[in-house]
Amino acid sequence: MMLNAFELKDKVAMVTGCNTGLGQGMALGLAQAGCDIVGVNMSEPTETRQAVEALGRRFLTVKADLSSTGVIPPVIEQAVAAFGRIDILVNNAGIIRREDALSFTEQDWDDVMNVNIKTVFFLSQAVAHQFIKQGNGGKIINIASMLSFQGGIRVPSYTASKSAVMGVTRLLANEWAKHNINVNAIAPGYMATNNTQQLRDDEDRSKAILDRIPAGRWGVPEDMMGPVVFLASAASDYVNGYTLAVDGGWLAR
Repeated sequence: MMLNAFELKDKVAMVTGCNTGLGQGMALGLAQAGCDIVGVNMSEPTETRQAVEALGRRFLTVKADLSSTGVIPPVIEQAVAAFGRIDILVNNAGIIRREDALSFTEQDWDDVMNVNIKTVFFLSQAVAHQFIKQGNGGKIINIASMLSFQGGIRVPSYTASKSAVMGVTRLLANEWAKHNINVNAIAPGYMATNNTQQLRDDEDRSKAILDRIPAGRWGVPEDMMGPVVFLASAASDYVNGYTLAVDGGWLAR
């Protein structure tokens, strides 16, 4: 019977940035648990859509550039028009720019902050209004980072944005719990995705990272499936405002 608490049959999950990597892994995990998926991406997520539909679930593609908050109203409208509701939001879309802090540009700062925290907040706000309108609450899952806990190097705006994600997650949980809305975050560790390609290509840096991870490996998108299903499901109804590290033990070192 406990397994029923993790079931998401016929729920509608909006996942941003799900064409590859962690977003794709989470979308597939949610679909396996029973969700229909609204994929919000800049391009057509063909591979993700085909995999979701192969599971017998519906997939709606919404094309949007999340560097601007102006796209948010039509994103919500398209999702509700197609599926009638939204039950879960996964704020996964994000970008990173690498440069020494002494040389970091204002443009690189603004580009990252716009996608990684500004749109995350305002999309969450819009979805929360939809949850309240529907009257049944909902689940919001933000994607934080190891750099929500640590400073990192050569990624000043990414560190700032992901630290902000953890703080905003707590604030929204405090304010929206009365509406039966749970807001939590997942902080992935070092994952084998496009964002870490430069690190994995650097033999010395990659070895230094692996030497610190107790699990002894880079994470993969499948490692995100269980945590996102948990936080999206009734199994986590009394979990609110928490950032769950999925890091192979990195923070324990």
